[in-house]
Amino acid sequence: MPQANQLAHRDVLTTCPYCGVGCGVKASLQGGELSSVEGDREHPANYGRLCVKGSALHETLGEHGRLTQPRVDGVEVSWEQALTTTAQRLKTLREQYGNHTIAGYLSGQLLTEDYYVANKLFKGFLGTPHLDTNSRLCMASAVVGYKRAFGADAVPCNYEDLEEAELIVLVGSNLAWNHPVLYQRIKVAKERNPLMRVVVIDPRVTDSCEIADLYLGIKPGSDAYLFNGLLVWMAQRRKLDTLYLERHTEGFEEALEVAHQTAGSIAEVAAVCDIDPERLETFYYWFASQLHVVTLYSQGVNQSSSGTDKCNAIINCHLAGGKIGLPGAGPFSITGQPNAMGGREVGGLANQLAAHMDYHTPGALDLVSRFWATDHLTPTLPDGPGYKAVELFEAIERGEVKALWVMATNPAVSLPDAARVRAALEKCPLVIVSECAAHTDLLPYADIVLPASGWSEKDGTVTNSERRISRQRGMLPPPGEARHDWWIICEVAKRLGFSEAFSYSHPWEIFDEHARLSGFENGCENGPENGVDNSSIPGSPQRLFDISGLIGLGLEGYNALTPIQWPVTSASPRGTARLFEDGIFATSNRRAKLLAVHPQGPEQELSAAYPLRLNTGRIRDQWHTMTRTARAPRLMNHRAEPFMDVHPDDALAAGVDDQGLAILSSVTGEYRARVRISNAQRRGEVFVPIHWTDCFTKQARSSALIAGIIDPLSGQPESKQGAAALMPLPTVWQATLLVADGVTESSPWCASDYWARIPMQGCQRWQLAHTEQVDDWLAQLANWLPTPASVWSQDIVGGRLRAASIENGRLRWWLMIGPPCELPGLAWLEARFGDEVLSDKHRRRLLAGCDDGAVDAGPIVCSCHQVGQVTIANAIRAGDISIEALGARLACGTQCGSCIPELKSLIEEERPNARAKQTPNTEVA
Repeated sequence: MPQANQLAHRDVLTTCPYCGVGCGVKASLQGGELSSVEGDREHPANYGRLCVKGSALHETLGEHGRLTQPRVDGVEVSWEQALTTTAQRLKTLREQYGNHTIAGYLSGQLLTEDYYVANKLFKGFLGTPHLDTNSRLCMASAVVGYKRAFGADAVPCNYEDLEEAELIVLVGSNLAWNHPVLYQRIKVAKERNPLMRVVVIDPRVTDSCEIADLYLGIKPGSDAYLFNGLLVWMAQRRKLDTLYLERHTEGFEEALEVAHQTAGSIAEVAAVCDIDPERLETFYYWFASQLHVVTLYSQGVNQSSSGTDKCNAIINCHLAGGKIGLPGAGPFSITGQPNAMGGREVGGLANQLAAHMDYHTPGALDLVSRFWATDHLTPTLPDGPGYKAVELFEAIERGEVKALWVMATNPAVSLPDAARVRAALEKCPLVIVSECAAHTDLLPYADIVLPASGWSEKDGTVTNSERRISRQRGMLPPPGEARHDWWIICEVAKRLGFSEAFSYSHPWEIFDEHARLSGFENGCENGPENGVDNSSIPGSPQRLFDISGLIGLGLEGYNALTPIQWPVTSASPRGTARLFEDGIFATSNRRAKLLAVHPQGPEQELSAAYPLRLNTGRIRDQWHTMTRTARAPRLMNHRAEPFMDVHPDDALAAGVDDQGLAILSSVTGEYRARVRISNAQRRGEVFVPIHWTDCFTKQARSSALIAGIIDPLSGQPESKQGAAALMPLPTVWQATLLVADGVTESSPWCASDYWARIPMQGCQRWQLAHTEQVDDWLAQLANWLPTPASVWSQDIVGGRLRAASIENGRLRWWLMIGPPCELPGLAWLEARFGDEVLSDKHRRRLLAGCDDGAVDAGPIVCSCHQVGQVTIANAIRAGDISIEALGARLACGTQCGSCIPELKSLIEEERPNARAKQTPNTEVA
């Protein structure tokens, strides 16, 4: 009998595991299961709002597709054997080849407590500096930019600044899709304050442009020219804050001189950026004329071979105008992952040590060594930085690194030049993978697989983009033998002989140690904010990151911890909302530094062989490599297949059609996907999403197209500015195959030249295409599937076939030979896979794929309420020609709001076809 408390309803406040917004979530449990989620109305990051991904979190849970048992060399083993083997093999390689041959690769999906013990083990006790994180791929340039300018990796702003600003500048950030809750927050603020302006600077016309007062469609990679030009324009028009520059900064003269050399006039900048000079000057005037300006920037700026300089070009303009340390003002880098910042706090990057200390921080090595008491166990901490992500896999390829432990990430997909990364993994003597998903592109390379817990099971803290620490609370037990990452790391550490240093019994103990290290011999609390300079005290460097005010919470206090922004000290026990309000920075002389920025174009050069500029990015309803989001079928409906957005002129030149299949190629690989012809693309450029992997499609990994070129300062790859060629994929047939879950373990149709797997409720949808003709489809189906066709209809001349298999009254598979544009709406068929016994009526309609008279709802636009494009268009034609009217009729746009830009586009397209609604009791003259 279940215990009463297991059946009782309870709500748990936790944090969303997706982007860096860090939304609070209220999760409802009933009968020991997570039944629903909604936004936490009290959490200051989102005040109850959630995007469609967050709203579907409860749909991504369950044991299916989870790793539940440790494996060693492909064989399931006990935890004791897995842990002992892991420790023995690490120890053997370390003794044979040295400390520096061991490496770790972590993830912004880890909690801070996981990150902390991983960094402590690798750098503190294994003595290797080679511990990096996938945050290197999205945030590293922003980190270096902040450190060069402010002396610390310190985001100065908070989300309230988005509501206080007079001007918001979005640079390289499709906020509407990538950080939807912040986008909606800005949208509401703009409605409340009609004087607020928004500028979008992006090569693509994205959904974020819906709220833009000005759009600058710059040439990819030209951001630094644009902001250098802004600095010059401000100086020429006497729009500088000279008093702020004199009192609080250094380096302005050199920065301005270099900016003059590279961006001397509006005409020059407009030509380099390929934008209209008048629109450019409008932006310059708006920026220079307003004090309360927030510049939001993300991967579009960071993922470049000169991303750090681009970040500093932005920061220069804020410092020069005194637009920092004020409500509604500052350069605001938006993180991509839920705990990218928490990982940086504990030293998760290869060039960091711990607690925001670097190897070059005076006294840091000695300080951390004494705090961790490492000297009696290992010779010393590493005396210099380790290999950053791309360099790390190059070192593995060279044979320098012999052992790699990967946690909660998938470098076989996410790193550039993926074929080279996979070759390195194949060569590595020992690959250990801690993972919660049973099927990823990385697992085939793993010698040891350690099943980890996931969201709703993990317990710890994360830090969002505004420095806000929040609790992510465990609600459910991990499935099978899955364990928490911190526990796995500590158990391996004990078997390596480090029991005393890793004897934690709960995450609160790790957090407490993390807090103590942040304040250990830290002059920051009595330092810059009070004008006391302790930087000369040996072994006592001042560090802005300090959460010593959270020491000693204990289990009860840790469980009750509410969101709080660091620094948290005795002087600021309730946290710190905004940094640098007093104009005192974390540099040695307490002045911010303006950097001389020499703009550079992309290193991946275009050529006759590869003439298209390649851009990569995220889409609205998916996350990273889809291991979580693809578990919620409704999140697959908005963009079901991998695609490429192509300008109409480029499509014509390449001979590709809208919704046809095509190949993008580069010097490093190939990408196959469906074409979406779009005027939102600049001519000569193409966009592809980052999410698809070999688990979901054939050759649609965007990383295969990107060369391993990095920013020399940050080590961040140039993932936004590749070079590619476009050509059609000449298939002779296309097909849609729906297969009930559990019907077959193999997928022989994957030999097709194109395939994409789309999870649905109770079945898997496969889109297939091939370049060779099939002479006998019924024979082909007999080779593919274990149950024969029960009903079929074939047009041999037209090359069309529809067939289905029914076994014991249940639908087992359904097939249509023909292009996807001929598909009926698949919701009806999806429901039939859930029928225990097909009714006679449903059997008769099976080949049609829909009920008699049913209307296809079209591609899903509103994922929250599953409203299709055709349904929306019909409502508009019926007279619902506003967002409010569509929401009242169909509920679309009423939850997360992410679909509103598309709704507005549909309204504009269909408005000429709309009929006027009759108003009751209206007199007609």
